[in-house]
Amino acid sequence: MTDARTLLDEMNDRSREVFRRVVEGYLDSGDPVGSRTLTRDFSEKVSAATIRNVMQDLEFMGLLDSPHISAGRIPTQLGLRMFVDGLLEVGVPDDGDREKIEATLGTNEGDVTGLLDRVGSALSGVTQGASLVLTPKQEAPIKHLEFVQIGAEQALVVIVFADGHVENRLFQPPAGQTPSSMREAANFLNAMIEGRTLSEVKTTVQAQIAARRQELDALSRAMVESGLATWEGEGDTPERLIVRGRSNLLSDSTEAEELERVRSLFDDLERKRDIAEFLDLAQDGDGVRIFIGSENKLFSLSGSSLVVSPYMNADRKIIGAVGVIGPTRLNYGRIVPIVDYTAQLVGRMLSDRGER
Repeated sequence: MTDARTLLDEMNDRSREVFRRVVEGYLDSGDPVGSRTLTRDFSEKVSAATIRNVMQDLEFMGLLDSPHISAGRIPTQLGLRMFVDGLLEVGVPDDGDREKIEATLGTNEGDVTGLLDRVGSALSGVTQGASLVLTPKQEAPIKHLEFVQIGAEQALVVIVFADGHVENRLFQPPAGQTPSSMREAANFLNAMIEGRTLSEVKTTVQAQIAARRQELDALSRAMVESGLATWEGEGDTPERLIVRGRSNLLSDSTEAEELERVRSLFDDLERKRDIAEFLDLAQDGDGVRIFIGSENKLFSLSGSSLVVSPYMNADRKIIGAVGVIGPTRLNYGRIVPIVDYTAQLVGRMLSDRGER
């Protein structure tokens, strides 16, 4: 595929203005933009026929598309990407948006999950889209753990953290385990885990595996090698995804095809398909990242866009992400600074709590 920035560099001033006005008109109204509309307030006096010729050239370049014969043009995914990368003007959130976010978040009291749940509600309410909040992994020191066999090929590890928080994680133990061997494995791990986080436990035991592989109990080894067990069901990850605002997307979708796309999107989210990639996506670059349509395989079927930004703890370590999803016809100029501001606000609030 031709690079979007290269295409932008190859365009003359007239082509750029036509392209920019088509995209801005489409993002504003959701409707195709015609040549006669553009001639009304174009920067130079040109005919509708001249504008149509420019639009045809842009369509040939893969930047615009004609949804219907004799209709106006809409931007393609490549066109939207070029607009976002090269022509989008992004400022700061206006005072009203900032005040709404801060008011919805309220105080920095209660548990972290409650705080991040309010973040999701705030983003959804302000942007009138669907919000995503990826919460941090639980990294509190561990006090104790126990293994419970719940089937021939499935076991449960109950982890008690020093702060009293309890988590249950499912995993597949090696064949032939008995209640007695599970107790022995728990005793082995409990002798070394107290006061350590899950990451520290994993590092410690992996070092022992390398040095004394044959001596270690098979269950202890299997649990650590599988990432300290699977999080409450197949395919899930130790992060929690908070989704708010499904009705916002549905209320703007009147066509049956569009409704089906939104349902497909939320079916994916509810199955948590590829959710683990959200944080990886956010970590690939600084600040806000924008994914349009098939650029993010999670949203490829629904044709949605994702605007996502990571948030950091006091050590400047990325521990989660916040974002907004919606149709490709998002008001990117407004949504991007809102997401960026919210991510920075969450990072400051978690840093004040001493979260790591």
